[in-house]
Amino acid sequence: MSAGELAKKHHVALRSAADELRFEQCLTRDGFDGGYSILYHERSPHGLLHSRSERRVFSAAVPLELKRRHFRTRSLSAAALSACAPLLASERVAIGVHKSASSDAIYRANGDADELSFVLAGRGVIRSAFGDLAFCAGDYVCLPKGVVHRLIVEEPIERLVIECHDLHIPKQFRNALGQLRMDAPYSHRDFKRPVFSGPREEGIREVAIQRNGDTHVFAVQHSLLDAVGWDGTVYPWAFPILAFQPRVSSVHLPPTWHGTFAANGVLICSFVPRPLDFHPDAVPCPYPHASVDVDEVIYYVSGAFGSRSGIEVGSISLHPSGIPHGPQPGRYAASIGQKHADELAVMLDCYDTLQLTRHASSIEDPDYETSFTRS
Repeated sequence: MSAGELAKKHHVALRSAADELRFEQCLTRDGFDGGYSILYHERSPHGLLHSRSERRVFSAAVPLELKRRHFRTRSLSAAALSACAPLLASERVAIGVHKSASSDAIYRANGDADELSFVLAGRGVIRSAFGDLAFCAGDYVCLPKGVVHRLIVEEPIERLVIECHDLHIPKQFRNALGQLRMDAPYSHRDFKRPVFSGPREEGIREVAIQRNGDTHVFAVQHSLLDAVGWDGTVYPWAFPILAFQPRVSSVHLPPTWHGTFAANGVLICSFVPRPLDFHPDAVPCPYPHASVDVDEVIYYVSGAFGSRSGIEVGSISLHPSGIPHGPQPGRYAASIGQKHADELAVMLDCYDTLQLTRHASSIEDPDYETSFTRS
């Protein structure tokens, strides 16, 4: 993407009509070897003055028993929901749920990880120097690591938040030029991008930056949204989950066929409404399986999830590696002959062992483990 005023070449002077020098800012990935964007600011973007730090609450529950788990996220305390406190976490992934009825009062940036949200309810705008990115319920929203932004709430928002590293489109969906392949499960046209309108002054003079799990607040002397133009491949974006094109087969496909986005140590999958397997003897319900290399997490959004009952909107299930899991008794056989799946869910296959925080322990369904032996 490119928008606004740009120098004729990168790293050469860009001046205003009044001969004022613009300040170039490079936002890079993988050091200087990965994707990047270049923004041009009216003033220096790094004039920050540290004012205070706040410890992020993170406490792993112990002892951690090997069992399948179900968490009712809508039972979380208001404090945990407003702080987006992690529920499940490993060295490379943190998973939490966030609710907000009001817009951010200051700017924010995550210096630890990329953030991928799935919006369960509500609508709003991510405002940054790249422009305004509008989103609504059913959208994935990506905030690349280090992007200064503000969440503007237009309708109260409830969302799943995944903190991860090197969030990207799976490589098998791109051709040798980097373009999305024609057989990818989505196209470039499906993605929502920020709308740039030039420098913006909101009168906000603080930015909170997360680093090593803690929040560090800085005072700034001028607007951080004073960009006059930018170009590059690193910027916030949104993707409607219903734009994902599901695969259909004669027999049941493994979850990797629902893979939508990837990051270090995690594959993010989308389960969307779709026709089911069409072999005359197909068993559409997921077969019992032992994924010995991944911890499987599912965030339930809507519809009838064919393999389980007792799940509600906003539920999170955790099926850890090392123990088999699958449909409830009776669901496997009952699925034979079914023609359509009416489910919407986000799944994560995590290659690192996930730990529970005390917030997750407080909302755990104590009866979930017995659901694997009862109808």
